[in-house]
Amino acid sequence: MSRSPQKKQLKPDNGSSPVPGFSRRLAVIIYDLFLLLALLFFATALLLPLNAGEAFTSRQFFYPVYLLVISFIFYGWFWTHGGQTLGLRSWKLKVLTFTGEPISWKQALLRFLGAIISWAFLGLGFLWILIDKNSRGWHDYLSKTALFFDSQETRR
Repeated sequence: MSRSPQKKQLKPDNGSSPVPGFSRRLAVIIYDLFLLLALLFFATALLLPLNAGEAFTSRQFFYPVYLLVISFIFYGWFWTHGGQTLGLRSWKLKVLTFTGEPISWKQALLRFLGAIISWAFLGLGFLWILIDKNSRGWHDYLSKTALFFDSQETRR
């Protein structure tokens, strides 16, 4: 008789448990940035033969768009399939909706675009975490998502 695996249930923060702080979130960003850079180097290597092995110029607008799409696919895939990039997994965090549900591709896109906006304003959208009562950034509010501690990881 086979048992079906139990679905992991995460509870969103209701004020009784701590929320991930700024330094932990920053560590996740740095961790994932290294992984993303490696992926972007690989994506560039795949595209270079199509440009005769030459560096891309500022007139070739498709290249930055290509890298942006690759970046979104990287984050979007992990956020929508388990809620964790490798950085989030390492720091025992998960991206979920405010109600604790897995996020959709639309929310992943809003979160990604919100993160770009947060960085574009000199990181103010991320620094917002320091003054927000729920420790959420602009991208969290825009996409109606947030980082939560992975309760299954903390039990192990």
